[in-house]
Amino acid sequence: MSVVAAKGFVAGGMACGIKESGAPDLAIVATADGQTVAAAGTFTTNLCQAAPVQISRRHLNDGRAAAVVLNSGNANAATGEAGRVHALRMTKLTATGLGIRPNDVLVCSTGLIGIPMPFDSIEQGIPQLTQQLGGTEPHGAAAATAILTTDTVRKEAVASANLDGVSVTIGGMAKGAAMLSPAMATMLCVITTDAAVDQHVLQQALAAAVSDSFDCVDVDGARSTNDTVLILANGLAGNPTIVATIGDAYAHFVAALTEVCCSIAEQMARDAEGATKFARVTVQGARSKHDAKLAARGITKSQLVQCSLYGADPYWGRVISECGASGAYFDPEQVTITYQGIVNCRNGIAAEHDTKRLDELMQNSDIEILVDLGTGGHGTHTMLTTDLAPGYIDENMRTS
Repeated sequence: MSVVAAKGFVAGGMACGIKESGAPDLAIVATADGQTVAAAGTFTTNLCQAAPVQISRRHLNDGRAAAVVLNSGNANAATGEAGRVHALRMTKLTATGLGIRPNDVLVCSTGLIGIPMPFDSIEQGIPQLTQQLGGTEPHGAAAATAILTTDTVRKEAVASANLDGVSVTIGGMAKGAAMLSPAMATMLCVITTDAAVDQHVLQQALAAAVSDSFDCVDVDGARSTNDTVLILANGLAGNPTIVATIGDAYAHFVAALTEVCCSIAEQMARDAEGATKFARVTVQGARSKHDAKLAARGITKSQLVQCSLYGADPYWGRVISECGASGAYFDPEQVTITYQGIVNCRNGIAAEHDTKRLDELMQNSDIEILVDLGTGGHGTHTMLTTDLAPGYIDENMRTS
């Protein structure tokens, strides 16, 4: 059910011909009744922003939306004014098919950068897809499939929360398997909820959830031109509207939204291009949360650390080195590093340990690295990453 798990949303996906393979490449998520609802978004911090990012930002100025149209197979990025014309045309075609205003349609694209959009396919596809949204089947899986690029599986998640005695649902779908790095991880993500939330509060809730999820993934240090996370909230669950960023209702809503985002973020990391290892890196004992984040990001962005992961080598020397270069405050001679629950560095030097057992545990596909900076502080942060494997190079050494 994912993106249509919440009451009052419909979705669909199809192949319209953008991808030469004939795979699905066009999706729409919309309110079932065509009404505009509270909407919020976060976008890439890359200054080279794709045309759909520019248009969606503009259409979100009033904090309302009724639909999202997405395509895969072409990023519509670095395409100049023609790209903006095409992105706007996608919103107009969707609006016409659904009987809503173009300004109430958000747009997302993913695929190769710098290649003109094959727009004839979209001109034909969007009218067809809008006609499919009114059926009895919600087609959430079809929409989640249509946005995939090099992904091997759909990324979907659902969570619920009790808000002042009312059960609400949050569901989402996403794509992402490469160009994954903080601020934000490369992705397209659409989330829907039947919770009633003031738009300004919704924006802050989404920002908080993204910070604790998608911004905690670093697979290759590459920041995309197209990163977009959108949320639509229609209020059909009937809970008292959340109008402030304090109180139990807000806290429970953010927790459920973060649960959805964290699940999707981990799914993306586990499906990263060419990866053979999934790693969870936690830094604790930092002077502050900021320092913990600096150190954790320093570790996960290191190609040397990622190569060690591919070789199943618990090389703590690279980890402590990256901590030292990260900008985080600590005394290297107070650091403890643990791989797979086994300490192999204590007080900044090699620690005696069961090397045979650790070598066995490093063969697992899931790797846990714990770094205690030993400052006496309580700053903690966890990042997700993968190994750097030949499959990643094979996938990215050419544009097609």
